[in-house]
Amino acid sequence: MVQGQNEDFTDKIVLITGGSGFLGINLVRHLLARGMTRIVVLDVVDFTYADVRDRITFIRGDIRDGGDVEKAMQGAGFVVHTAAALPLYREEDIFSTEVEGTKTLLAAAEKAAVERFVHISSTAVYGIPDRHPLYEDDPLDGVGPYGKAKIMAEEACLAYRAKGMVVPILRPKSFVGPERLGVFALLYDWAKDGRNFPLLGSGSNRYQLLDVEDLCEAIYRCLTLDAAAVNDTFNIGARVFASMREDYQAVLDEAGFGRRIVPLPARPAIAVLRLLEFFKLSPLYRWVYETASRDSVVAIDKAERQLGFTPRYSNREALVRNFRWYLNHSDAIQGQAGISHRVAWKQGILRLAKVFF
Repeated sequence: MVQGQNEDFTDKIVLITGGSGFLGINLVRHLLARGMTRIVVLDVVDFTYADVRDRITFIRGDIRDGGDVEKAMQGAGFVVHTAAALPLYREEDIFSTEVEGTKTLLAAAEKAAVERFVHISSTAVYGIPDRHPLYEDDPLDGVGPYGKAKIMAEEACLAYRAKGMVVPILRPKSFVGPERLGVFALLYDWAKDGRNFPLLGSGSNRYQLLDVEDLCEAIYRCLTLDAAAVNDTFNIGARVFASMREDYQAVLDEAGFGRRIVPLPARPAIAVLRLLEFFKLSPLYRWVYETASRDSVVAIDKAERQLGFTPRYSNREALVRNFRWYLNHSDAIQGQAGISHRVAWKQGILRLAKVFF
């Protein structure tokens, strides 16, 4: 048992908001494997995972609806708040979900005397900084509605922490693993079809990622370690990573076609992507394409020190593990498209560019 671990955790109900999503299903499986068997999932999307469906309680509802939240919160000892409207959602949905939904959950959690409320934020709160690594006390400067809304959600969490609630805040890097598609499906689709893959800039920048299993372990520790250790804000990311070009090349090598990463001049490519985004011809949004050619690294020393967090997977291992899952499930996901992490994003005009690589 981890030193300082809460020994009563197996008797507690864990409410997971957004539990039908990519992080949600990985967290459900992780907690079940760790003995946390009383799990409630609240989501606007059906919980469709047959392997664990009969082991959890599913409530279809919206975190912005007080009635739905109160129903789901009954008897909960812990809340893990993963629900979010991602950057491709409408701006009004992003703010109402990230900000108002989080406030609704916090108020209900306080009323229900929930012991811990683990909030999953994002390193998008740092914006596009000019130095790395980033520390938890660095300035916050969210880009676009998503980044700004995430900062506002954190502020709501801090207000309840100040009132005495235990509210760990995790800021994960972009995470990959089984069930993850979204923007990473672009890389996997091109690799599967034996194409080269373009990167903005030289690819020599270091872009830290995170395996979802490592994120789930960090969440588990926030639920089970002493409150004094976890009631804080933590960056979560891989410890081992190389350049973006080297890490992404590992996926092309795994595909086995001898294809390569192709660097593109960053400035003109970004200018084109801005136009494509404006005309809704590309799924890539500003925070993605304006950080892709830069270093993007957060310091995880604090999580290592206070949570005993030790990432198992490097960038390369996480990407390849996700790619293998993609290959094994490519028939089932063929033709699916949307704006969540569970489905591939519509490639738009980028699908036409594929023929040139």
